[in-house]
Amino acid sequence: MITDLVQIRREGEKKRDENSRFRLWLKSHVYVERQFRHAAEEVHDAIDCRACGECCRVTEVEITERDIASLRKYLRISEKDFRANYTATGEDGTLILKRTDAGCVFLDGNDCTVYDARPADCERFPHLLKGNGSIPFRMWSLIDRASYCPIVYNWLEKVKGLTKFRH
Repeated sequence: MITDLVQIRREGEKKRDENSRFRLWLKSHVYVERQFRHAAEEVHDAIDCRACGECCRVTEVEITERDIASLRKYLRISEKDFRANYTATGEDGTLILKRTDAGCVFLDGNDCTVYDARPADCERFPHLLKGNGSIPFRMWSLIDRASYCPIVYNWLEKVKGLTKFRH
């Protein structure tokens, strides 16, 4: 398994077109989604995503009212203070966690300082085992994530092999 972030970025970008073709290929072929889930579990078990933190440096995290309630309780601050100090408006107008030059406001090195109360979107990331819609539907975001997330990159390579996809 590849875990080096420089190599993941390089290979993920290099395989972007291939991964797009794979997404289209999946839509026209029969596959067992259970196999994909099993492959995701294997990759998740083999890679410690808390040792990486690249998703926290790269992505915007949309937050819900439930996330805000959980985080402000965890931090023991008022909702007003939480919104003022830890939220921003994302590119698409949604409420997101504030970002610094290093990434998410709660990122310290590779560690999430609010891990026990992290937003639902963070908890489900990279959305292989938990996510909305079918695998082909989620593939649009997974293609991008393959260029920065070792779990997604390795999972995609594994399922291409399971499906006998011709590179």
